[in-house]
Amino acid sequence: MSAVLTKDIVKTFADVNAVDGISLAVPDGEFMVLLGPSGCGKTTFLRIICGLERQTTGDILIGGTVVNDIPPRARGVAMMFQSYGLYPHYKIRDNIAFPLRTQRVARAEIENKVEWASNLLGIGHLLDRRPRQLSGGERQRVALARALVREPTVLLLDEPLSNLDAKLRASARNEIKQFQQRVGTTTIYVTHDQVEAMGMGDRIAVIDHGRVRQVGTPTAIYDDPADRFVATFVGTPPMNLVAWNGGHLGFRPENFLPRELIDDSAVTEFSFRVDRSEYLGSERIVYGVLEGLESVQEITAKLPPAHVDQESIRPGEWHAFAVRNSALCYFDKDGKRAIRH
Repeated sequence: MSAVLTKDIVKTFADVNAVDGISLAVPDGEFMVLLGPSGCGKTTFLRIICGLERQTTGDILIGGTVVNDIPPRARGVAMMFQSYGLYPHYKIRDNIAFPLRTQRVARAEIENKVEWASNLLGIGHLLDRRPRQLSGGERQRVALARALVREPTVLLLDEPLSNLDAKLRASARNEIKQFQQRVGTTTIYVTHDQVEAMGMGDRIAVIDHGRVRQVGTPTAIYDDPADRFVATFVGTPPMNLVAWNGGHLGFRPENFLPRELIDDSAVTEFSFRVDRSEYLGSERIVYGVLEGLESVQEITAKLPPAHVDQESIRPGEWHAFAVRNSALCYFDKDGKRAIRH
């Protein structure tokens, strides 16, 4: 196990900085998630840590050692790709053993490590099958086993669940997180899926246009976003933003409720016209506009389960809504700083 430290990493392609000065510290044993939209530079940054891409400037330290000039195979890292990259004509045991054979590890040691990794991930009964005979979740575990047989000090995962359906992704998230907690390997996980990020990461680094916008625990990222990008990227529906005293006032949809539901005098009240609503079983999402205030997107409210069937909130009508002052965020005019209102 090893800590990972990057210092001012820049990667330039044709005069465009795909990675624009990322400095990030990942302590030994941490599960760090890199979260951001497609094309924001997170995969390029991961490939730089692995050594598959060469940074334009900056330093990478693994376990306190600068690895800028060390080849990928000697960095003590393993990378699992989105496509899994399994060899279709190899049996599963040979797919798992492949990185060890390229390093000319003794046959007995290869057999022991393949058995260890396959048993750890519950795929020991699949070793004599081929990839086409496996489900998506089983192929994902094979790819993870192949990464682990090298006993890496750092595990790098690039959108490993994107090829799975929604139900399988949920169980796979749980498996990967439990596995990482069990073995304690320093892990950096790339995703554009905020559910994965919030559910798996010890901490999250939110990336946009090659820069880190905020690093923090899932709770900190969600409750105290550092800027407007983080506020609107994290959360479904995203945080509401309205023009307010030269800046923007932000509040989460679940905190924007009919006034009569809030037993608190320290609130900010709004007149809310309901345009439409969506019934989602456990909740109802209500969409509309605020009277006299300019918003950067459609305003949404997430009503609690006890009020899912409430018929008094109908489209086309104005209603008194409010937010507890403790749940408000204020963003200044440049959108770069967030202050609790």
